[in-house]
Amino acid sequence: MEKAILIAASNSFTEFQWNEFKELVTTAGAEEVVRVVQDRSKPDPAYFIGYGKAQLLAELVRDTGAGLVIAIQELSPVQIRNLENLTSVRVIDRTALILDIFAQRALTKEGKIQVELAQLNYLLPRISGVSGYSRTGGGIGNRGPGETKLELDRRRIRDKIADLRRELAEIEKNRSIQRKQREKNEIPTIALIGYTNSGKSTLFNRLTEAAVPANNRLFDTLDPIARKITLDNKSYIILDTVGFVSDLPHQLVAAFKSTLEETVRSSLLLHVMDCSNPNLEEQFQAVQQVIKELKIENTPIINVLNKVDRLESEHLLSRLVKEWSAVAISAQSGFGIEVLIDLMMEELTPKVKTCQLLIPYRDAGLLDLLHQKSRILFKEYAADGIRITAEIEPQIYSKCEPFIQV
Repeated sequence: MEKAILIAASNSFTEFQWNEFKELVTTAGAEEVVRVVQDRSKPDPAYFIGYGKAQLLAELVRDTGAGLVIAIQELSPVQIRNLENLTSVRVIDRTALILDIFAQRALTKEGKIQVELAQLNYLLPRISGVSGYSRTGGGIGNRGPGETKLELDRRRIRDKIADLRRELAEIEKNRSIQRKQREKNEIPTIALIGYTNSGKSTLFNRLTEAAVPANNRLFDTLDPIARKITLDNKSYIILDTVGFVSDLPHQLVAAFKSTLEETVRSSLLLHVMDCSNPNLEEQFQAVQQVIKELKIENTPIINVLNKVDRLESEHLLSRLVKEWSAVAISAQSGFGIEVLIDLMMEELTPKVKTCQLLIPYRDAGLLDLLHQKSRILFKEYAADGIRITAEIEPQIYSKCEPFIQV
């Protein structure tokens, strides 16, 4: 593994944030050899950690044989250039690290385009600051849009970004056709979301009998995978999505917008949580942050406590289930899956309302919709209109509301 020195210009990062950062470093293929932290109110504009501390960093690079410096905070082009000149090794930040991991994981054409687009958008404002340092070889932070990415001028990068966006738009057009077909056939979509490595792919395999690779590593699922299943003679689409981390880089959220759109349009979300992880609360909040960014707070959601077979006691399990208002499962063994499916069916069953309506004859066209989308319990043609008693499904309730009799 490549030796890396981790740096920070603040002492305010929590143990969870450092553990997450270190796990990202390991996932990318590096190991931490030493950590350099300078507690500052704000990073030094020239050297991030200040010139004196940067000199110490350069000494540590020589002493440890590290070939890489990674900052937990975002670096400016000037900071990258100055630190690289001082240490003579590659310097990247957390965003570049995550982009590198995504570049390793992308398998499909769409995934590779999305990662390349994110990397170019990240690179564009930084090209003047680091273009003097060639990164066309191997190593963390070097994977991505091509062997001459930092030799491209801004115009060529913008042209490439435009080309990639056109390609993604074409892919999204095809996805939109598939989505409209599902909506036309009224096939609900269930999206698995959660912190990375929480067991989403294992649960996906359990529910769909698919054979999606489910490895114990961050961002193992990058390209979204959809499968059709049948429950109680009804068809559903289950979607396995990319895992989240805290402060997911905005370049990735923007580049993966079309993919995340599938999650946004889902009928039901299963928030898969690793209940054996000591940082469960922090991971939950990280996912909540992304949920807010995607504006899907109002989508029905079931909290799923996964990996219960790793817990030490039933008492702890009972406490967690109550605390998180969740269903407890082990996607690996199958424990609790039937209970989860029952909850899914309950959430996906339309919550009908029994209402009495008086529909004027000029609006009699609504009657056809009621026959299609509701259960008519009583119908009478009166002098002032059509009197109806019906069980109305949520999707047409707003159209019927003006005619409801209190």
